[in-house]
Amino acid sequence: MNQWKRHARLFAVTSVAALGLAGCAATAEAPATSESASSESSDTCRDLRIGVSPYGMSSFITQGQEGMEAYAAATGIELLWTSAENDIATQASQIDTFINQGVDAIIIAPVGADSLGPQLQATADAGIPVIAVNTTLSNDELITSSVLPDDVAAGAQEMQQMADHLGGEGNIVVLQGPLGSSPELDRTAGINSVLENYPDITVLAMETANWSRDEAANLMANWLTSFGGEIDGVVSENDDMALGAIQAMKEAALDPLLPVVGIDGIEDGLRAIEAGEMIGSSLQHGRIELGAGLAVAEKVACGEEVEKVYVYTMPPINADNVDSYIANVVTDTEAFLERLPELIAKNLESGDIANEQ
Repeated sequence: MNQWKRHARLFAVTSVAALGLAGCAATAEAPATSESASSESSDTCRDLRIGVSPYGMSSFITQGQEGMEAYAAATGIELLWTSAENDIATQASQIDTFINQGVDAIIIAPVGADSLGPQLQATADAGIPVIAVNTTLSNDELITSSVLPDDVAAGAQEMQQMADHLGGEGNIVVLQGPLGSSPELDRTAGINSVLENYPDITVLAMETANWSRDEAANLMANWLTSFGGEIDGVVSENDDMALGAIQAMKEAALDPLLPVVGIDGIEDGLRAIEAGEMIGSSLQHGRIELGAGLAVAEKVACGEEVEKVYVYTMPPINADNVDSYIANVVTDTEAFLERLPELIAKNLESGDIANEQ
């Protein structure tokens, strides 16, 4: 990495701390119209290497990797992709490796909200900006920018879908994400905020299945044994776990299936809604959200100003509108990925990060 690029990044990071704003200011000292400024800006954004460390390879993250790779291919960015496999120590080691490699930026979807303090300090000391996507950290002072879903709203939205379906009364079980992760904390908070309005809805059990379809299938099988016919609905904090619950019900020969609601709008989740096996979900299109994270990382590495937080607001999905989402997520993904870089640029400018048009 050339020394000019390192200084440009250091200036950007320290500017954030000084001004209390996200991102970074342009650093060329010559007038913007000069030939030298143009040359230096070009050098800054050439051959960017960006490290990525998500918490694991869920269906959502796999989808997001597709979006990042499409954006990287269109812009010439080299992605260094890893997976923490839901282990904080593994993620910390991956970030240490990125620092040693001298990457231009690091994108993380943290395993736990209260983690990575030493690594964030090390990135700041090295002048490497950090962008959080999908999940974030409790102490985000050393995070340059974030692209995050409104998980509180999503949790409230799915609980409202279930409450409406049950007519405001009944017994539910809740499948949580990894305990202590920001999506779990926020989605659980959203669920509980709606439950406060429905005293006749009882939570029989609320436990984590770590975003895993297999873990959710095992947990749901145990609940079917423990609670028998008492369960009236399943609220899952992501679609993978919702699908695991459906799998367990089918294996138990439950007929009809209990109503299930999820979050993310992954392909299998959309198909389950289409088939009447889920009552709804909330669309969090990983290709857009994680692709936007890479675009923000690119801007920071190039010395451009960015927002501190970009919010992805998830639209609700149900049987009435599921067909309108299937094309971009499932049936016409190649065409969608081709226009994704241009779409992301438009969304960052407008502030509507979830826009798909």
